[in-house]
Amino acid sequence: MSEFMQRFADLRDRKAYAEIVDALPYVKLMGTSMAEDEQGELRFELPFLQRNVGNTTLPALHGGLIGGFMESAAMIHLMWNRESLEAPKIVDFSLDYLRPGRPQTLFAQCEITKQGKRVAHVLIEAWQDDRSKPVAVARAHFLLTN
Repeated sequence: MSEFMQRFADLRDRKAYAEIVDALPYVKLMGTSMAEDEQGELRFELPFLQRNVGNTTLPALHGGLIGGFMESAAMIHLMWNRESLEAPKIVDFSLDYLRPGRPQTLFAQCEITKQGKRVAHVLIEAWQDDRSKPVAVARAHFLLTN
């Protein structure tokens, strides 16, 4: 059991969303926030920041930022929904960009589609105004340790 995962579990039990983000420097640097939606599912939010623009001509959010946001969301979602006090390790991440990320807030939600004893598979969807028109979708595979 790692000290970080013990702290994460304590924060999860208290639903201390902002403190979880603060404990993850990369996630905090992006400006990510998280909370539960009306159905009690985790929703991640990446507010627009000018520094996150990758294509100034359109303008559009940087693709690496979108990917990093989605990968981080998948990791947090998996840790949130597991009882293990060991951090999962990502082994594969596949991302499909479907449309440009406009200069506005980006949202993401995840779904664990398979969780066995050794591996987990998570689907991630990111959108802006309309969830039925995703900016990107991704699949992440994790190695689980007990």
